[in-house]
Amino acid sequence: MNKEKRREILTRLRDNNPKPQTELNYSTPFELLIAVILSAQATDVGVNKATDKLYPIANTPEAIAALGLDGLKHYIKTIGLYNSKAANVIKTCQMLVEQHNSQVPENREALEALPGVGRKTANVVLNTAFGWPTIAVDTHIFRVSNRTKLAMGKNVDHVEEKLLKVIPAEFKVDVHHWLILHGRYTCIARKPRCGSCIIEDLCEFREKTSD
Repeated sequence: MNKEKRREILTRLRDNNPKPQTELNYSTPFELLIAVILSAQATDVGVNKATDKLYPIANTPEAIAALGLDGLKHYIKTIGLYNSKAANVIKTCQMLVEQHNSQVPENREALEALPGVGRKTANVVLNTAFGWPTIAVDTHIFRVSNRTKLAMGKNVDHVEEKLLKVIPAEFKVDVHHWLILHGRYTCIARKPRCGSCIIEDLCEFREKTSD
């Protein structure tokens, strides 16, 4: 795919959604961090149902740590892998209190040192909470990037590297949200909705559908 076609794709996505937002509910960087940790192999809708009950009770590192493991599990037990996630969240809260003055660090290395936080989670927090031009490649973005030929790669790291290389600077802050939403609602896994896609004529996927 050439750079002119990429730019047109991104321009259309921007025109359609000038200020894209995450679908996770949050009001502070800390709430976002916890929501993203909980969202691994879970839906944003499922995470929001849990955090909508949790955050009015506890939405600071001190408050969640004070709930203890069993107390936290009560709120997140509807989320997949909740046992391991609860353990990671409690440990993360303790580290934030002890090492970061209860604040979410605006630093990749410090974020990735937190339990339950890998590169993708750190990218989401840096991008969404702090406005960094990072691109967190999940299954949706991996699929859309490869299927459209926007940025092809064998794994999420390769796709992230390619996207960072080929996406013009003016689009980098928002491209994460555009691609994830496009993959979630239009370029879906089993049968993409090509007939209602705003970039169908630019996409280089060969097996397009009429839907």
